[in-house]
Amino acid sequence: MNDIPKTMKALVLKGPNDFEIQEAPTPEPKGDEVLCRVKAVAICGTDPKIIAGKFPGFWPPTFPAVIGHEWAGEVVAVADDLKASEKVAAKYAVGTRVAGEAHKGCGICLNCMTGHYTVCLNYGDNASGHRHYGFTSPGAYAEYIVTSVKSATPLPEGLTYQQGAMLDSAGVALHGVQRGRVTTGDTVLVTGPGAVGQFSFQYSRASGAKFVIVIGRGPRLAFAESMGAIGVDYEKVDDPVAKVMEITGGVGVDCTVECAGTQQAIDWAIKSTRKAGRLVMAGLPTDTINVPWGPMTLAELDILGVRANPNTAAPALALMANGAVTTEGIHTHTFPLDQFAEALATFVERRDGAMKVVLEP
Repeated sequence: MNDIPKTMKALVLKGPNDFEIQEAPTPEPKGDEVLCRVKAVAICGTDPKIIAGKFPGFWPPTFPAVIGHEWAGEVVAVADDLKASEKVAAKYAVGTRVAGEAHKGCGICLNCMTGHYTVCLNYGDNASGHRHYGFTSPGAYAEYIVTSVKSATPLPEGLTYQQGAMLDSAGVALHGVQRGRVTTGDTVLVTGPGAVGQFSFQYSRASGAKFVIVIGRGPRLAFAESMGAIGVDYEKVDDPVAKVMEITGGVGVDCTVECAGTQQAIDWAIKSTRKAGRLVMAGLPTDTINVPWGPMTLAELDILGVRANPNTAAPALALMANGAVTTEGIHTHTFPLDQFAEALATFVERRDGAMKVVLEP
């Protein structure tokens, strides 16, 4: 690490709604880690809530903290322990372009052992080996980040760092589509056409869906329609559920992927899903939601939660690389890291049709 600076620029969250660019020590990789130069990092919908202090004592556990978890970059140093393995050292050699993942499980609990590392039973216990980058461990709103190789996937040729920074949203969407068992000939509904919703539409189509309905409004709905979705504008129809039923011949959709996390959208999702259908909850409500458990039970709906993007990085990137899924139109704005406040406001206020805002440290 002789040619790597001892300090780096990082966006440091000092407390709720209190952040600034500071000089911070450049981290050093240990164990199964590599040090990466962050080339692009996208603002996630969770980040403004963390910044506002919506998860006190949890995300982050303490202040000051460096958050940010949707990133791509270049490997610039490899931990000594990894160099002992020729295969690993070759895969993550200095100069390798990678896309990051937020979660790294402990690797020893039952959930991790069965592939469910995003719901690790030792969550938050860094001594166990668990990491949640940008949440309980240092994140990517910085010039450098250390990450386990388990949480970094080499970028396919032809994909840019900006596209790699879309992996988190794309992976969440793919995980939701997989959880919903979307297959050839299915009818699918997506509620909430933000980034995860747009990717959910595309991965549903790539999985063989006969058609995908999207409930939304404004430019985001228009973009989904331009990509081939059947749009339902909830500001222009009296009853979005009735419109979905009309489209599906009164039956409802086979699978709904709910990406908004609001009471209204969840109501539409439940009522639009056919009996014995699948309801995938990809949105994260921050308010109390009233759920009609009786009708859902009688309809035998499968309710499927989505926690991040386990085991989806490689296929999600592959479908981007072969053109089946695109980030074009989803990545709308780019800023340097030192303009984070402007970037955050652009994202939160949806200025100029903002959907995915990327920072370049």
